[in-house]
Amino acid sequence: MSQDPVPRTSAGAGRERRPLARVGRAARPRVSRAELRTVARFVPDCVVLFRRLLGDPRVPWWRKALLGGAIGYLAMPFDLVPDFIPVVGLLDDALVVALVLRAVLRGPGAALLHEHWPGPEASRRVIERLAGLPG
Repeated sequence: MSQDPVPRTSAGAGRERRPLARVGRAARPRVSRAELRTVARFVPDCVVLFRRLLGDPRVPWWRKALLGGAIGYLAMPFDLVPDFIPVVGLLDDALVVALVLRAVLRGPGAALLHEHWPGPEASRRVIERLAGLPG
């Protein structure tokens, strides 16, 4: 058997882990209260947008069916990826919203979004990018 060139002790292992723990803590993004408020307002604005688009006669029935399906998926108590999994759990919801908005707003265009979006201008620009609309 060959000897390990670096002696491994429990004290050495502890010292090696501490710098990595500090790096992990430093790499975590800090979210400000203002950013949390913005996200918290964005979700209700999307709900209002979906409701208004469902009631608009210029939106074809099949696009309204997509909106209804997205609302149903988002309201279900279970997801393809559970929401309690950090980051990834919410990405499937965001992906559904982005794909449905892209499909729904591609036909009628940005005019419907401008007309129905209840939130701030910056949030509307995010929706335009998600939907692939010219901003």
